[in-house]
Amino acid sequence: MTTATPEATTPEGSGLHQRMLDTLGESIASGQLAPGTRLTLDDLQQEFGVSRTIARDTTHVLESMNLVYSRRRVGIVVQSPEQWNVFDPKLVHWRLASSRREAQYASLTELRIAVEPIAAAAAARRASHSQRGDLSALAAELRRLGEAGDLEAFLGADVAFHRLLLRASGNEMFAALDQMVEEVLTSRTRQGLMPFHPRETALQAHEDVASAIASGDTNKAEEAMHEVVSEVRRAMGLE
Repeated sequence: MTTATPEATTPEGSGLHQRMLDTLGESIASGQLAPGTRLTLDDLQQEFGVSRTIARDTTHVLESMNLVYSRRRVGIVVQSPEQWNVFDPKLVHWRLASSRREAQYASLTELRIAVEPIAAAAAARRASHSQRGDLSALAAELRRLGEAGDLEAFLGADVAFHRLLLRASGNEMFAALDQMVEEVLTSRTRQGLMPFHPRETALQAHEDVASAIASGDTNKAEEAMHEVVSEVRRAMGLE
């Protein structure tokens, strides 16, 4: 006996669901759908040409992110930004794709300045031998790719470096920010906000972070990581 595949999990249904989710998410993140805007499943079905199942599944995802809430006889209501789950990587992605991207870059960079230097210091204390070696290897790879101007490969190595650093801190709350950091690094490259050749100061700062973590120097690791994220802030004109 076979079980029917739910519509939203079929290739076609999944694609419709994702397109609808991205469109609504970006509209809410940008303010195009203002707080207090009321939506109905019937209207969403008609607007996006989807089934009721897909419309309902999509609004459930938005509701899980606190972007909307639903009430019987009221409908689906867009929530104010104060209620949003701003740490959700999907919302970070939508905000970085919106006209409000500058404010999102600023807030994310400030978060990174607050977290990543402390994470680097913790990694200098707690990282495993293999993690220390991998960070050094990634820093060397960043140097090679940055000098070659291979931004796509550089992005992959940069994401891997920062994700590993957060995990190597041994702090599960820092590690949980890895997808958010990946979104901001990816968006910066995709939107053409990275120089063709990453700045020498940035390359050197990554190497200094890896070297300090490898030697267990917590102070130098924190200082060097602060330089990494501060350089981003300067490069994007966020100071």
